[in-house]
Amino acid sequence: MYLILDKKQMTANAARIDIQAPLVAKKAKPGQFVMLRAGEHSERMPFTIHDADVEQGSVAIVYQVVGAGTQELDLLKPGDSLQDFVGPLGQAVDTAGLEKVCVVGGGVGCAIAYPVAKALHDEGCELHSVIGFRNKDLVFLDQEFGAISDEMRVMTDDGSFGEKGLVTDALRGLIEAGHRYDRVITIGPLVMMKFVCLLTKEFGIPTEVSMNPIMVDGTGMCGGCRLTVAGKTKFACVDGPGFDGHEVDFDELISRNRIYEDFEMRKREENCRWSTRK
Repeated sequence: MYLILDKKQMTANAARIDIQAPLVAKKAKPGQFVMLRAGEHSERMPFTIHDADVEQGSVAIVYQVVGAGTQELDLLKPGDSLQDFVGPLGQAVDTAGLEKVCVVGGGVGCAIAYPVAKALHDEGCELHSVIGFRNKDLVFLDQEFGAISDEMRVMTDDGSFGEKGLVTDALRGLIEAGHRYDRVITIGPLVMMKFVCLLTKEFGIPTEVSMNPIMVDGTGMCGGCRLTVAGKTKFACVDGPGFDGHEVDFDELISRNRIYEDFEMRKREENCRWSTRK
């Protein structure tokens, strides 16, 4: 059992929990993930590591409630324990030799993008950051990104915070202003990453994406997290989660990820009714 040390609400729809897992914390690197179960009968879910504190022996993840599994996770509080917690899994982001990078994060994906951005900053890379949200109520980590970025843009769909527009608007502006990046690293909703990749392909900028498809075991056995990259089948859990964004078949993956939307909605409603009866 893995003890929950702390829980912090970051926005109305995103929370951070810190879990006691010293062995995972010791080995975790930016871009890797963990698999966890909230309770004995909960589903296994992947979460990219947001932070790891070796001295405290803890690992932090950030989540938002989107289905039954994350709803069960959200009911837990400090002092409770997770049923399972396995990691670190997947391949870490390779930051070696990069001199100038733009990190583009969207929504809760910013929690995944931040440790990658910090690793680049700590290695002396010139870091530009673009983070995007629907509105001001969902903005988080903007101060943390600002503290490590040489250039930064915060975008909101409605203009209620930062600049009005999409992350692609800000990225295009930076590129057209003359900035040339060794790589763009983008993490967020699939549709956002797709259009970031279309933009960077236009300018010939290598681009890495972090994929988080449906995943069951996290070790490459189930095949649930398969995706097509450069015409070949890859598995996000063992081959990724980072891939060349210009080679990913986004349309196929977006379609596959929608298969269970209705099921998740029904399960979430059932959980809500059960909680009310209690």
